[in-house]
Amino acid sequence: MLNHLKISFIGPGVMAEAMISALIKKELIPAENILASGPDVDRNHYLHEKHGIQAFWDNKKAAEQADVIILSVKPQQLEKALDGLNGSIKKDALVLSIVAGASISKISRLLGHQVIVRAMPNTPAQIGEGITVWTCSPEVSDKQREITRIIFNAFGKEIFEEEEDFLDKATALSGTGPAYVYLFMEAMVDAGVHMGFSRRVAERLVIETVRGSVDYYDNSSEEIRHLARLRNEVTSPGGTSAEALYYLEKAGFRTALSRAIWAAYKRSKELGQDPDSHLPEK
Repeated sequence: MLNHLKISFIGPGVMAEAMISALIKKELIPAENILASGPDVDRNHYLHEKHGIQAFWDNKKAAEQADVIILSVKPQQLEKALDGLNGSIKKDALVLSIVAGASISKISRLLGHQVIVRAMPNTPAQIGEGITVWTCSPEVSDKQREITRIIFNAFGKEIFEEEEDFLDKATALSGTGPAYVYLFMEAMVDAGVHMGFSRRVAERLVIETVRGSVDYYDNSSEEIRHLARLRNEVTSPGGTSAEALYYLEKAGFRTALSRAIWAAYKRSKELGQDPDSHLPEK
């Protein structure tokens, strides 16, 4: 479905390269049908040499010939990146944004375009293990929805949500989620070092424990695939796990994590505020 399309990336950063690499590796689209545009000439040259894609420094030239335009810039660079694109996009082109916090209405206003998908992938997409939550405007066709699914499945899994507010929630939960996991792992490693392990050994113990725990969950039967039930499997009455969990609960572990995720959600909403959304369309 993609091999006849032209896909342009506006903002060829790390996530964009992960998507480009996955699309080419899985032979979903020829490299020459992928375009990328950004202000860094060296970066553009690198992507052209490594992946064989077309590289531009002019966003308008990259966007005007595309059937799918993927916005992959940083939130604070969005308005500058889209400057000049209004009116230069094909009427039926699909605009797919992975810009954190940027609402469909804001993107639509900046581009003067209605066919928009908003998505939130996460960093494991760089190794093909990402999870992407997405939604779209009513103008996105069924065919374009399927194209979107194919793109996201190229570097992980995808979940569609009807309500756009879930994108800010996904930003806080799965988009920012790897940071929570790494902090938790780092704290475990520090505890191991405090007990006398070398940092190298402590890191290996923690990494393999986390990896094995996730794999064990994935390989558990449906009857026991419940996080609380799996936790109870390793929590004997009066044992070491019970003692450790008691102190985590006493320290407010769940509450702290919940509040952190809620704070990230509120921040995502703040980043997405569009003070000019009340202005009439030009």
